[in-house]
Amino acid sequence: MTAPAWKQPLIDLYLERALLRGDFTLASGKKSNFFLDSKQVTLHARGLDLISRAMLEAVSDLQYDAVGGLTIGADPIVSGMVALAASSQPDLVGFIVRKETKDHGTQKFIEGPVKKGDKVLIVEDVVTTGGSALKAVDRIQEFGCEVICVVGICDRLEGGAAAFEARNLPFRALITIDDLGVPRNPN
Repeated sequence: MTAPAWKQPLIDLYLERALLRGDFTLASGKKSNFFLDSKQVTLHARGLDLISRAMLEAVSDLQYDAVGGLTIGADPIVSGMVALAASSQPDLVGFIVRKETKDHGTQKFIEGPVKKGDKVLIVEDVVTTGGSALKAVDRIQEFGCEVICVVGICDRLEGGAAAFEARNLPFRALITIDDLGVPRNPN
């Protein structure tokens, strides 16, 4: 099976713009000798266009009403996918899951025009243990939506897929850390 046309350009962008080497503490609390600063790609015109097209292609076999994820990693991805889908899926909506409720106004965790009962995708930039995406899953399920798939840009292959499987959540990643040729962190 041949790789999708977007895969190598995405790998190249991650190697060029996002891969950092050093000593890092990840959102999961794990230590790592590399970091993927995805915002260097998702907040870049060519990068966001490539990621949005790749994500929409990766889920083209699924039926869904909305796409969203935990702020801030998911924010540009959600916006890019919704904007790009305007001609093919004009009713697609995006949503953002806050890490905490606002202390004013509506005090909501979920922002955007998503409705109870909608079938949704949860998007994530980098998946390590899956904790951030699962936080978004929990919030949107509490809101009343059905999560049909979690989609990440890059899977670090450090337990995220297993965490999603344990919750019966289908998972797809555009690329993995192996695609970037980076040795995995010892566990």
